[in-house]
Amino acid sequence: MQYNTYVLIKAIYEDVKVDPKTLEPSTVGVKFKMEDISRNAVEEAVRIKEKHGGKAIGLMFGNEQQSIIMREALAMGLDEGIIIKGYSMNDPIYTSQVIYEKLREMPWDILIMGYSSADAYTAQLAPRLSSMLNVPLVGNAVKLEFNEKKVVATKSLDEYMVRIESDVPVVISVAQEINTPRIPPLLQIMAASKKPLKIEEAPPSKGTYYKVLEHKAYVSSRKKIIFEDVNKGVEEISKVLKSS
Repeated sequence: MQYNTYVLIKAIYEDVKVDPKTLEPSTVGVKFKMEDISRNAVEEAVRIKEKHGGKAIGLMFGNEQQSIIMREALAMGLDEGIIIKGYSMNDPIYTSQVIYEKLREMPWDILIMGYSSADAYTAQLAPRLSSMLNVPLVGNAVKLEFNEKKVVATKSLDEYMVRIESDVPVVISVAQEINTPRIPPLLQIMAASKKPLKIEEAPPSKGTYYKVLEHKAYVSSRKKIIFEDVNKGVEEISKVLKSS
């Protein structure tokens, strides 16, 4: 059975520097890259297409300058790419609403993404979309097997692994352990420039449900207390450990 697979891709800053005086991040002139776990999600979407047929389509919030990230995903094997521009915040409520409206327009079987983004790290998108689309959720998958309209997933639960079965259509979030993303050869990189890439405007936001008060780097400092008497030092350390 063929599956139409949509994969969510996240563009993140390559390297953010911190101002030592204000402790605030500086993103001036910083380039974007595809986050690592999005790369795993793209790889899994391509593997599903290669094994079962159908299409693998990328979906990303970004702009024209970040289209190089989508082109990289197309070089890995995706058939088409869609970039939604005009929105750069990390509001999972708005993001899930936009993706939900987009998927309502077209036939799809599998929606796949990383289990959590590398910047906001809310892990809300997959469960929100599962609820809105009224389809099952398979979270934190480390292995996927498909059989007709069923998916059997192995997922990590910290101390042990479990295997679960779900109907298709399905929303799937993957862990990095699921695969090793491919490095596309030169011919595929060149061919990616000819694949369909749509850039669409994001719908107006109805407002956000949270307010960011500040972005500052965490600073930890030591008390630099030196104990000449070892027994006294052990006693003080023991008190700190017991109170923590």
